[in-house]
Amino acid sequence: MTTTKIGSILLASTDHRRLRDWYAEAFEPDETGEVGDYRVLGFGGFYVMFDARGDIAEANPDPARVIVTVEVDDAHAVAARLDNLGARWVAELEDRDGSFFATAIDPDGNYVQVVQLSEEARRQMASQQFDPA
Repeated sequence: MTTTKIGSILLASTDHRRLRDWYAEAFEPDETGEVGDYRVLGFGGFYVMFDARGDIAEANPDPARVIVTVEVDDAHAVAARLDNLGARWVAELEDRDGSFFATAIDPDGNYVQVVQLSEEARRQMASQQFDPA
């Protein structure tokens, strides 16, 4: 049986350098680079690729369709960085039974969810068995 792995997401933008710089400042990737015309940030083996496009709107007209979720170790520190970057909030940082969640809007209007899971939530998720049916 073949194992399929989703390894990246592509964010198209009319200003892909600006968008890449915002994500790099907000989330501190462990890798940065360029592949052809793409700007790339790496986060533990998952890549966010940024592509320049002229055939899209400057702001995402339907930002809830795909939400970029970033799991972090310190949601308060990330929220502070996002505040310093002038991020607008859909939902400000809140404690949900020891886990922290917030949703910001990136410079292109995409929703970006910040998640810091509690140890209990991690244990519960690790113990879950998913039914492939």
